[in-house]
Amino acid sequence: MFEIRIICDPADTDRVTTALASTFTTGSVRRHPTRDGDRTRLYLTADHHPAPANWPTPEQAYADAPSINSEIGWTARFLASAECFTKLGREFYLRKAALLDRIALLHEPDTLNSDAQTAEAAALHLLDLDQPGIICDPRHYVRQQYARRTADQ
Repeated sequence: MFEIRIICDPADTDRVTTALASTFTTGSVRRHPTRDGDRTRLYLTADHHPAPANWPTPEQAYADAPSINSEIGWTARFLASAECFTKLGREFYLRKAALLDRIALLHEPDTLNSDAQTAEAAALHLLDLDQPGIICDPRHYVRQQYARRTADQ
């Protein structure tokens, strides 16, 4: 992982951040005006894109997974039995993120749908829970972790 600092014209910030995101796996972009106020400073963490072979495909990750309806039921039962303000464990967040990923996959390649955004948010929560500060595709991370979980059972 490395830090990138860019000073550019404010009109170019979106184009620059899009180009960086296509080249690297990037974290959130922090924007600050330069001292003279004419340009913008961009700060972001980045990492090289992982090799595609490092991540299981959705079919590989969810090959032995229970049905989506079964996982919805498990999630509902788990939450219904948990006491208020109880810290939920990693198992819950992994299965929830995997469930939401599987639902979003039903609607892809339309990646702008709300299911994909919800799956991304749940996956990012799991990634932050497991590996704070690590930059990778959160949904690929969920698939990798789910595949490992089912392989261990």
